[in-house]
Amino acid sequence: MSRLDRFLLSNKWCEIWPHCIHVAYQRGLSDHVPLMLHVDESNWGPRPLRMLKCWSYLPGYEEFVSEKWEMFNCQGWGGFVLQQKLKMIKASLKVWHPQHVQNMDGMMKELKDKMFVLDAKAEDVDLQEAEVTELHDLSITLHSMACM
Repeated sequence: MSRLDRFLLSNKWCEIWPHCIHVAYQRGLSDHVPLMLHVDESNWGPRPLRMLKCWSYLPGYEEFVSEKWEMFNCQGWGGFVLQQKLKMIKASLKVWHPQHVQNMDGMMKELKDKMFVLDAKAEDVDLQEAEVTELHDLSITLHSMACM
């Protein structure tokens, strides 16, 4: 990991949050390793809506979302209506996604796994030229899949 892939904690902070742990995740499109600092098992609320950028390039995506958005009827103040519609869109996209993207997540995960193996190897030894080329090609492929 590079020095950018780190974070600092003070002794005071560690006294307040004694059971914290940090986890390094696999890098994605960036060349940096995402880090997560878990301070406890508290429920911090619902997980945010995840949208794959490549969906916007698929035929029918915008029409699907617009149609669903207009179809959902919610009553209440603006923030509540927005929350409910996003929740319903999320559920609809979970059904729509497998029908329109054949294992895109699986293919991207496989590429990230290969990149992770090469990154881990690069921390211990210098990569051979073929491995550097493979890592570069994997990164290009992952970027192109994310922009489909």
